[in-house]
Amino acid sequence: MRGSYGDRDRDRGRDRGSPRFGSSRGGPPSGKKFGNPGERLRKKRWDLDELPKFEKNFYTEHPEVQRMSQFDLEEYRRKKEITVRGTGCPKPIISFHQAHFPQYVMDVLMEQNFKEPTAIQAQGFPLALSGRDMVGIAQTGSGKTLSYLLPGIVHINHQPYLERGDGPICLVLAPTRELAQQVQQVAYDYGKSSRIKSTCVYGGAPKGPQIRDLERGVEICIATPGRLIDFLEAGKTNLRRCTYLVLDEADRMLDMGFEPQIRKIVDQIRPDRQTLMWSATWPKEVRQLAEDFLKDYVQINVGALELSANHNILQIVDVCMENEKDNKLIQLMEEIMAEKENKTIIFVETKKRYSQAAVKSLTHIFRSGKAPILIATDVASRGLDVEDVKFVINYDYPNSSEDYIHRIGRTARSTNKGTAYTFFTPGNLRQARDLIRVLQEARQAINPKLLQLVDSGRGGGGGGERHFLLSWFNPSCDTWVQVVFTALTSRWSFPFPWQL
Repeated sequence: MRGSYGDRDRDRGRDRGSPRFGSSRGGPPSGKKFGNPGERLRKKRWDLDELPKFEKNFYTEHPEVQRMSQFDLEEYRRKKEITVRGTGCPKPIISFHQAHFPQYVMDVLMEQNFKEPTAIQAQGFPLALSGRDMVGIAQTGSGKTLSYLLPGIVHINHQPYLERGDGPICLVLAPTRELAQQVQQVAYDYGKSSRIKSTCVYGGAPKGPQIRDLERGVEICIATPGRLIDFLEAGKTNLRRCTYLVLDEADRMLDMGFEPQIRKIVDQIRPDRQTLMWSATWPKEVRQLAEDFLKDYVQINVGALELSANHNILQIVDVCMENEKDNKLIQLMEEIMAEKENKTIIFVETKKRYSQAAVKSLTHIFRSGKAPILIATDVASRGLDVEDVKFVINYDYPNSSEDYIHRIGRTARSTNKGTAYTFFTPGNLRQARDLIRVLQEARQAINPKLLQLVDSGRGGGGGGERHFLLSWFNPSCDTWVQVVFTALTSRWSFPFPWQL
């Protein structure tokens, strides 16, 4: 069935009999806990002739797009810094109506006050709707989530209804709980009108509610790899119906060591699926993953292919000694708090853990603006999406320049502007050259002390153990936080999250 992908008020997930095209969902027999995640999962041998056929090309070029000349096409891509690799890539759309989205999707877009597609959406929408495998590379805050979710909703609405025992049609793999929750909220907002159900599957939370969602049937599952592997091994869900696979923040997932789990999961999905991979950077490990998982794919890149940061961010690097950072931070915060708009994230390295309830509560407080300062570690560098963050401070420089880009990307979301301050010590010397390249690409002023540090070759290796934990402004966290706490509370009376 081709047809229009207009409004379909579909009662999805209703029990309709026994499981279809596959064995029952009993899963492997229970036994001892295996040491390697996914060890009980076996690569499936697919016979495409026996699998039900499905549609994945729903794109019809709008007459306005058809009339776009080759000159106009090239000029638009040049202006938006879009480069395309691969054959058969459709022309970009200039406005949302040119994508022929159903009216209920258009209504939500208008409610969100979106005026026009971002660059990655303009080129990504028609490509994803065409059913092609694709790689999308763009900076954080560029609208990647909608680039795959809206075409995913269209894809789902063209597939048979879920029946008893069916797993999700659309699977989104994400590196962190925070990002998965963020994606699930967007999926809910845009899918509820057509009764598309979604769930979020991640570790660190009770399994029961997540299992119940899966057993009732969901069209969209947003998952972190580890928890999904657990459910697949236990037979709590399956991926026989999955025909739309998304790997979001692929570079981050590989950086966190999820490649073996990702490969185990993909082995459970039919090979003629549509696969979309999204990333902010394009290292060789991500390129290899694309070659392994995608077929005849088109790559879209917005901005520079090399390591690059959002050009709307003013980057200021302060080269200093470790013992100077406390006083510099206090002076910097005095200046920031004098600004009318002063919502700030300070990134540090810490091992301190907080409960899931505290994290959720404090995130809400920060989003609401009741407390304008949030102290966080690398997990928030991709999982936190707050539109009005004006300042990012790297108190501790991260272990990689990719994480630097994602940290400062918490400001200047969409078309906004922001400022990032970074304390860079001789201990960070091994990241200095990468940082300079990032600054040069973004046409930022480079601190002469940073260049001198590279030329002199002074300083030890950077780093230490890498952590992906979330830490909040708590006076008992570290000595330096106590110093900052004393200074800030003596000058400003706003409530900090831990005080509420």
